[in-house]
Amino acid sequence: MEAPNKSRQYTSAFISLTFLFFMWGFMTVLNDILIPYMKDVFDLNHTKAMLIQFAFFGAYFIGSVIYFIISVVTGDPINRIGYKNGIIMGLVISAVGSLLFYPAAQYHMYGFFLAALFVLGLGFTLLQIAANPYVAILGPDQSASSRLNLAQGFNSFGTTIGPVIGGYLIFEYFGDSTGSDAVKMPYIVFALIFLLMAGMIKKIKLPRLTNPDKVETGFGALKYRQLIFGMIAIFMYVGGEVSIGSMMISYLGLEEIGGLSEIEASKYVSLYWGGQMIGRFLGAISLSKTKNNALKYLGMILIPLSAFLVIGLVYGFGTAMVYGVFLLINLGAFFFGKSLPHRTLYLFAGINILLLIVALQTQGQVALWSIIAIGLFNSIMWSNIFSLSIAGLGKYTTQGSSLLVMMILGGAVLPIFQGMMADNFGVHSSFIIPVFSYIYIAFYGLNGYKSKSLKV
Repeated sequence: MEAPNKSRQYTSAFISLTFLFFMWGFMTVLNDILIPYMKDVFDLNHTKAMLIQFAFFGAYFIGSVIYFIISVVTGDPINRIGYKNGIIMGLVISAVGSLLFYPAAQYHMYGFFLAALFVLGLGFTLLQIAANPYVAILGPDQSASSRLNLAQGFNSFGTTIGPVIGGYLIFEYFGDSTGSDAVKMPYIVFALIFLLMAGMIKKIKLPRLTNPDKVETGFGALKYRQLIFGMIAIFMYVGGEVSIGSMMISYLGLEEIGGLSEIEASKYVSLYWGGQMIGRFLGAISLSKTKNNALKYLGMILIPLSAFLVIGLVYGFGTAMVYGVFLLINLGAFFFGKSLPHRTLYLFAGINILLLIVALQTQGQVALWSIIAIGLFNSIMWSNIFSLSIAGLGKYTTQGSSLLVMMILGGAVLPIFQGMMADNFGVHSSFIIPVFSYIYIAFYGLNGYKSKSLKV
């Protein structure tokens, strides 16, 4: 059992990191607003517009490759400098990327915007490598998935309000600006927030958690089967999630689906990402190791009930009634998951496969809600895959983390394929792409997560 003062220190550190998770969720989802905005401003087709995601998530791959090479040659950098310093460096790089939006808008160059997004993505790469395993090890291994789901819940709060605020700022408040000027001020403000956060993190006392074992060089992390298969699962998850979010405004604008304007559609994009927040807070409770089952089940019921009331007040209770059906299915899937990360993972992946098949085969409100509901079942995927993948890695945990973050490359690659599908076969048909993502994730939850040593 942990000492009381140590437990308090860990709790304080966890609370300090929640705003960090919120901010990178907020910033990441703004790409879903930038895609239709840049598409109009620069007269792009779907494939070229998806280069926004390619530049941003491609940075995760490049940054993680560089990190992994350094860890192989000289040993894990985070293990030497500490998680806190890694987080501060990530925030400063993110601020630089945000500031680059100003000259990109000033010169009205699409390539400059892509470069700015690449730098922003590099900053987020370092944040992901440092913050995710840091949260996972801030307490017992048995509740790592629960802590990550709770932290990711705040990340999803950022992705929930991001489309609403970003859509308002870019399409309405600054929408009358000429060229690409509508993004100038928002990203300057974001840069200042990142710098302020870096200063706050520097002053906050965080536990200096580094592995006490000797710093190892080489490819040790690659001997773990669960990590190898988990890398592919992260690639598929991020690729599927980002592909859906990126294409959603165009999808909801189709006459056969909703015929919504960009500002109207951005509110539904918020609901898609909001589903992740709901599911992640549910996952934090469901996957926790609390012995008080009555309190646990009460919390699991109160979260969807609260979500129903909030959606009713914001969107109307007609909308809440429709979404409530999926809230009940989501809650039922958590109970069937029996607080097991792998079981919950394959159940949720299977439901998303069914939702996508329905969306592909139907039109109107049925198709619209089938896509929006996917957010609820995406919720626990990142946290569960991540925690299952690094379980038992010991001194190779952050090296394994860098490999997992590398596979965020899926968010760069799969949206390009979906964009090509949309250009050639239509936006509606393009949603066949994420089906393959969830098929693999279901496999990982059924078998791929199992730990076996591999020779390297």
